[in-house]
Amino acid sequence: MLPPETLEQAELLLAILQARRITLATAESCTGGLVSAAVTAIAGSSATLLAGYVTYSNEAKAKSVGVDAGLIDRVGAVSAEVAQAMAEGAVRESGATMGLSTTGVAGPGGGTATKPVGLVYIGVALRGRPTRVERHVFPGDRMQVRAATVATAFRIAAEEVAALPAA
Repeated sequence: MLPPETLEQAELLLAILQARRITLATAESCTGGLVSAAVTAIAGSSATLLAGYVTYSNEAKAKSVGVDAGLIDRVGAVSAEVAQAMAEGAVRESGATMGLSTTGVAGPGGGTATKPVGLVYIGVALRGRPTRVERHVFPGDRMQVRAATVATAFRIAAEEVAALPAA
């Protein structure tokens, strides 16, 4: 379960998106739907969240949001390039204004020397703006990594909206 402060962040982001008439789609791997679950915990979210894609497997990333399988083969699913493609694919496939993606190694296994447990990439695609991708290495157990990823995704998305010119 997500901490109450993360749900508060979801509520704040939803209010910001609604005020700017921005629609949202998520493409999640390591968070397994937690981003969209937090958003849908807020009454009225259906006016803003158009789609939530849980693309846990590489095949799902390709089929659901159009990530090129060759890209995954070249750089791996846990990469800035795939996070970018996931966020952009969420926008393209859903018709939303903003796409929010997460891909990483939540643990406890699966980490390597170059991609350790806790490594996460978060992407935010917003129509008309360059896609932003951030790399983070979060400490803690599986749930802590996933919760930190969700909270950070909400922060980054809010920052991107705040950077938009006034409507």
